[in-house]
Amino acid sequence: MKQAIKDIFEASIEAKKKFFLDEKNIALLEEAARAIMDCYDSGGKVLIFGNGGSAADSQHMAAELMARFEKERKSLPCVALSTNTSILTALSNDYDFTITFSRQIEGLAAEGDVAIAISTSGNSANVIKGAEKARKAKMKVIALAGRDGGKLAALADIPIVVDSPNTARIQEVHEVIIHALCKVVEDSV
Repeated sequence: MKQAIKDIFEASIEAKKKFFLDEKNIALLEEAARAIMDCYDSGGKVLIFGNGGSAADSQHMAAELMARFEKERKSLPCVALSTNTSILTALSNDYDFTITFSRQIEGLAAEGDVAIAISTSGNSANVIKGAEKARKAKMKVIALAGRDGGKLAALADIPIVVDSPNTARIQEVHEVIIHALCKVVEDSV
């Protein structure tokens, strides 16, 4: 048991090192942070969405931006599209699950807003449809994906891909990415 625990921590550390030692990834994070800051500077909002653990990550990031991350500051408009069970179940029941995010984007998006689409596989159908709808709405699309980025990376203006076959390691790196973005954005307001 002790070794299994150590192995998990070592694998997580290695995944993070692999991602953050690549200067291209740091440049993408800077670009993503700038897109979010520009959105807020022009009075826009951020819409974040994903399934399962990525839904939880969406909610976590929205909470950090709406409430605060590390310091007192004004609230920043951000909505996690996975939080309203009435909307999610109505859309799934009345249409189908693949439109759960795209339909919300249709109703909430404005040109110049930012969409953050999260999928560890990069191939979640409802996340892809959401990213497609965001592009049509002239939103800037930031993707947090894993593996090879899947279809989602190709749809994104800023594709941030964690090159790992392991979902848990991808999610762990996504968590640090989210914290880094929140820190940089928060420090700019």
